[in-house]
Amino acid sequence: MSTVAHRRILDTRIDATNYRDATRRITGWAQAGEARYVCVTSVHGVIEAHEDPALQPVWNESDLNTPDGMPLVWGLRALGIPEAERVYGPDLTLHVCRAAAEEGIPIGLYGGTTESLNDFSVFLEQRFPGIDLACQISPPFRPLTDKENEEYVRQIKESGARILLVGIGCPKQEKWMAAHKDRLQTVMIGVGAAFDFHSGRVSQAPNFIRQNGFEWLFRLLSEPSRLWSRYSHIVPKFIGAFGKQLTRHYLFGSRKTSSQVRNPTKPSAE
Repeated sequence: MSTVAHRRILDTRIDATNYRDATRRITGWAQAGEARYVCVTSVHGVIEAHEDPALQPVWNESDLNTPDGMPLVWGLRALGIPEAERVYGPDLTLHVCRAAAEEGIPIGLYGGTTESLNDFSVFLEQRFPGIDLACQISPPFRPLTDKENEEYVRQIKESGARILLVGIGCPKQEKWMAAHKDRLQTVMIGVGAAFDFHSGRVSQAPNFIRQNGFEWLFRLLSEPSRLWSRYSHIVPKFIGAFGKQLTRHYLFGSRKTSSQVRNPTKPSAE
C-alpha cells in the first residue's frame, strides 16, 4: 500500500490522509483479516500524549493517525503539507460503514450505553441497508475486571467482526486499542463521540463552525459543566506549545523535508 506523508505535532505523529485514503486502508486491512488500530486525533489527544510520555507510543505506533481537528490540519500545512485535510471521526465512521456495507465486511461496536448503541444501530441499518453489525458491546464506564475484559474479547472474536468501532473516549479508547491489538484480529478505530452524534443524543456543530476550527467552542457552550475544565487547559496549552514548535521550525528549519512519508503497513518507530 502506498505511503502517506506525516508530521509530528508536539511529538505526536499525524498522518496527512483523507477520507478516501483512510477508508481504503481500513477496508483493505479488514478484508485481509489483519490486526490494526487507527487513532482519530484531536488537539485533546495531542496534549494528552504531550503531557504523558507513556502515552506517546500509543499514538505513534498506531497504523494510521488522522487529523480530526482543524488546528492539526493547519499544523500539518504550516509544517509543509499544504494538501492536508481534516478526517473527522464521525464522518470517517460513515465512510467506513458505507464501504463495509458495500463490501460485506462485518462491523462491531464497542462503547457507549446500551441505549445509544441501539439508536446508533438503527441509524446505521437505515442509512446503509444490509450492513452487517456483528456485535454491540457497552462496557461499564469504570475500569474493567480481568474477567469482564476476557468476556468482551471472546464476544468480539466470536462475532467475526473485521472492523471494530471503539467509542469510549480519549485517551481511554487509544490505550484500549493498543493493548488489544495483539489479541483481536480486527481493525479497531477510535471514533470518540460518533455513537452519540449519529444517534442524535449529542448535537454536532454546523459544518461551517467545524471547518473554521471552532467546534471546541460549540461543544463547550453545549456541555459547559463537562468540558470547561478540559478546554480551559488544552486550548491555551496547545497554542503555547505548538507556537514554540512553529517558531523553532521557521527559525532553524526542520530536520525533515516536506516529502517525509511513512508506510502505514509498517508503523514508524522514530
